[in-house]
Amino acid sequence: MSRFVETLVASARRNSGEGARGLITGEPAEPLFRSWAQVHDAALRMAGGLGEQLRPGAAVAILAADPGLIGPAVQAVWLGGGSVTMLHQPTPRTDLGHWAEDTLKVLKMIGARLVLLGPPFEQLAGVLEDNGIAYRDLAGLAATDAEPLAGPVEVGEDETALLQLTSGSTADPKAVRITHRNLNANLRAMVTAAELDPEHDVAVSWLPLFHDMGMVGCLTVPMAIGMTTVKITPSDFLAGPLVWPQLISKYRATVTAAPNFAYAVVGRRMARADEDFDLSSLRFTLNGAEPIDPAAAQAFTDAGARFGLTPDCMVCAFGMAEATLAVSFAPLRRGLETDVVDAEGLEKRHVAEPVDSEEPHARRFALLGHPLPGLEVDVVDDAGEELADRQVGRLRIRGEAVTPGYLTVDGPQEVQDADGWLDTGDEGYLADGQVVICGRRKDVIIMGGRNIYPVDIERAACEVPGVRAGNAAAVRLEAGSRRERFAVVLESKQAGSEDAEKALRKEVVSRIVDAVGVRPAEVVVLPPGTLPKTPSGKLRRAATADLVPHR
Repeated sequence: MSRFVETLVASARRNSGEGARGLITGEPAEPLFRSWAQVHDAALRMAGGLGEQLRPGAAVAILAADPGLIGPAVQAVWLGGGSVTMLHQPTPRTDLGHWAEDTLKVLKMIGARLVLLGPPFEQLAGVLEDNGIAYRDLAGLAATDAEPLAGPVEVGEDETALLQLTSGSTADPKAVRITHRNLNANLRAMVTAAELDPEHDVAVSWLPLFHDMGMVGCLTVPMAIGMTTVKITPSDFLAGPLVWPQLISKYRATVTAAPNFAYAVVGRRMARADEDFDLSSLRFTLNGAEPIDPAAAQAFTDAGARFGLTPDCMVCAFGMAEATLAVSFAPLRRGLETDVVDAEGLEKRHVAEPVDSEEPHARRFALLGHPLPGLEVDVVDDAGEELADRQVGRLRIRGEAVTPGYLTVDGPQEVQDADGWLDTGDEGYLADGQVVICGRRKDVIIMGGRNIYPVDIERAACEVPGVRAGNAAAVRLEAGSRRERFAVVLESKQAGSEDAEKALRKEVVSRIVDAVGVRPAEVVVLPPGTLPKTPSGKLRRAATADLVPHR
């Protein structure tokens, strides 16, 4: 069996009986603890119950919300030699006709012949039946009394373990192919870099399991090393964000992870909360998956201070599915550290020159740490020539955790060059070896010879009272032409009130001009929940640009 599967089996053997560690689900209503040995036994029964439907190399898709069902199901697929694909979940705002069309395209792309369907998505069984896609009821499979799989199926290191759907266009999907070798390498690198100790560490997570940070970081890693993890759903978090610090307090959690927007939301709520949280146990609070706003991260640790949260627990990170999950972690026990650089040097000369934080129009970026063990990061110009420290260019990664390629609707696509480098699509630089991300290259706005990063515009817009935190998007207009401009599309509860919108636009324009020295061509105000986003919550800039009136 692969080294990754060996790790899963060894974890189960170490965690049976009294004192065993495992998976806690069902919070906050009906908490249920199962040791990793019990999860493993359930996985073997599930694999046995699938019979001939689970063959070595089979691509199995999963559509479910309950981590208590998903945990043993993914392990069952791995024990049976198959690969897992977590399908993007429809939301109340999703057009089910479009979702079905996109999902069927994904299933065809990955070659899936089986979908494991769990609550609350059972009503979608008819869509699968109408299109000849076999499915099994996940809850029924979990209750099966079938003969368990005798043992793990032999599988090679370069066989596919996970097909991680990207956050790009659903009309043109692609999946990152993560092998058993990739998973094992990144898992071990993260354990080393985070100094994870399964005997003492406890994780709490609400992240979606169709996202790499949720599936790999907050389920697979604890499962593989035998660390207790508390898993709730994104819906639980969105229904009441303070459930997150509540569970950290209840379970004396030491490890958690989330994208920047969640720290912004919970930081604001904790600042005015009357509850008596105890966050003193937290030592590793990962911030990643989207651009990091240092002010939001700082506000979270400031708000948590009265509940015992230490500021040095914040760990800013760079990750991407193409690296399995993690590329770099900021140094432990140092908290949020930033690099403050001259805006003109960055935008016109593509050099990150350090300046005093009080310097007008300085740019502040989170330092994302050195590459994890087994990974390399470099920066190159458009000709592929390596750049020196603090020169801004294209970020590339290389190492054992890096995917060999994508599956696309047009077939497999290799992503590494002849020397094993993968272009991340990010623009950034290295500061004394630490990674700094400026933005996605395709989103950079070019005006008057300056490279203007959307994140700087969006942060300025979100500072205006009335703009929903994390819900502003700067989009390019007439990209690549001499008339290139940009618009800002944002969400606000003030949408629909002509006078309020007018005042909001005026203040947003003023803040943006102060921050980056350029004026948006348009500011579009939308009601909450309108901005187009990917299933994992990232802004869809191309779709957002379509909401800007043509001028």
